[in-house]
Amino acid sequence: MTSLTLEAALEREYGIVVHADPDGGYVVEFPDLPGCLTQVDHLAELVENANEARELWITSAFERGLPVPEPSYPEVLSGKFNVRLPRSLHRTLVDRAEAEGVSLNQLVLYLLSSGVAGERRAVHPALPRQSAQGEMATPDGEGRAA
Repeated sequence: MTSLTLEAALEREYGIVVHADPDGGYVVEFPDLPGCLTQVDHLAELVENANEARELWITSAFERGLPVPEPSYPEVLSGKFNVRLPRSLHRTLVDRAEAEGVSLNQLVLYLLSSGVAGERRAVHPALPRQSAQGEMATPDGEGRAA
């Protein structure tokens, strides 16, 4: 088994996460390289600064004799999964799909994607939220015991 060389480690492609700073600029981090991050003022600087931070992190790890983690890649998913639900909900979804003139699959995909798109908001307006007192607050502001 051969050891990883510095040159080979530097050629690896690592994923990045970019966070916009509310005060301006961006923070770039490499989740696979703990503590490896940089800041840029403009997106045009992102690639150069990110590559420099990655190279410095890997070089420093080699100089200290520390391991350099392999890049991780998200699992490739099929886009299919099974879900069990109450018969009454199944009936409601089938009826709604028929009323809308779409397949059950299309309706469920639409409903799921609408919910995911709405998760950026603190609380999706169509979903009840639980208060600290254990009551469910409905979108109209009324509450009921959980």
